[in-house]
Amino acid sequence: MPQQLVLASTSPYRKQLLEKLRVPFITDKPFVDETPLPNETAIQLVERLAIAKAQALVNKYPNALLIGSDQVCVNNNMILGKPGNFETAFTQLKAASNKSITFYTGLALINSVTGNVQSLVEPFTVKFRQLNDSMIKNYLNKEQPYQCAGSFKSEGYGIALFDSLAGKDPNSLVGLPLISLIALLEAEDFFVL
Repeated sequence: MPQQLVLASTSPYRKQLLEKLRVPFITDKPFVDETPLPNETAIQLVERLAIAKAQALVNKYPNALLIGSDQVCVNNNMILGKPGNFETAFTQLKAASNKSITFYTGLALINSVTGNVQSLVEPFTVKFRQLNDSMIKNYLNKEQPYQCAGSFKSEGYGIALFDSLAGKDPNSLVGLPLISLIALLEAEDFFVL
């Protein structure tokens, strides 16, 4: 029996990204404490959490390939979380104006049969335009990206905030680096094409 593909996430954005690959999969919520450890870097944090999310479902799915992912946004060496509200989002976007910020997306694939763990961290840099208060307020009122790291949706109206984007895979900016995922899946003899 072929292994089941499980996305260890209930994020609608990650689900939509994985659907691009046109392979059958299910989603399930991993219960993981996402609190950063003392002195943990952004890169260490997202890789640890991506592995932990996939690992959290290993016993529930004994014949599966489990995909875990986590993402943070870093501006001026500070990790930015999901804003949760207008005020925090406004502050984050104001601080990002005319700057380059980096998103780090951790990706893990665990084979629950063999116990094999593959993981990586993919960076993606966003250069913001010079944004004034009116532009930021207008954007936030239209898109309301309060559950998105960095306070924007690059796949939506948020594209209007940027001067440029730089990275291996634009999907990683949304939360799931598909190009790298395909390579990890192929290493487990799971072929998308």
